[in-house]
Amino acid sequence: MQRDRPALLVDGMGTLVSLAAPAPALAAVLERRFGVTVTEADARHALGAEIAFYRAHMDSGRDADSLAQLRRRCAQVLFGTLDQAHPALTSVDDDARTEALLEALRFEPYDDAREALATARTKGARVIVVSNWDVSLLEVLERVGLAPLVDGVVTSAAVGARKPEPAIFHHALALAGVDHDPARHARHVGDSLSEDVAGARASGIGALLLRRDGSREPGVETIASLAELSWP
Repeated sequence: MQRDRPALLVDGMGTLVSLAAPAPALAAVLERRFGVTVTEADARHALGAEIAFYRAHMDSGRDADSLAQLRRRCAQVLFGTLDQAHPALTSVDDDARTEALLEALRFEPYDDAREALATARTKGARVIVVSNWDVSLLEVLERVGLAPLVDGVVTSAAVGARKPEPAIFHHALALAGVDHDPARHARHVGDSLSEDVAGARASGIGALLLRRDGSREPGVETIASLAELSWP
């Protein structure tokens, strides 16, 4: 196997995909499914609680069964918040609550993602997505049309380590076939200074910070769009 082929490691949320305005989507789902009118402010508050819970527990979604349990618990947190202001929702069962939550969460690819991934592979790089996510990430990438453009997906739930821990990056390097000199043969791009940049550097990998608002971080190579990505 060729061992000096370059590897591009890419973050998921905030780098390749975004979550389409979930508050209005949730309000619309609750109206359509249950006939309950919820303000976007209430939906936003409930989603904030759900997202915080998910962030704390995402790594428990290691396989199909545990992922289903995680989603059920997330829905319980979401509706537990909504129930306080909308008693009519208390009669909704857990299965319907989970279905409603999943329907409201719609991921979209960034406009610059597809071309950037395709260009990197055209240049000979192996592309590995490295993300703090449950094991459903590959399904998300398939739905948004990015899966055919990557060579592998590494999630914190599957590995048992979150960025910035080096273990998740080492797993991605192994998957890409980079077994020596990662500073030369690999780059990681992501939108988090504390997770992506710090984690890549701790793993001996060159780091690129994505700041879509155009801001810069002193001492960090920063790009405003994946279109600016020149690696390899």
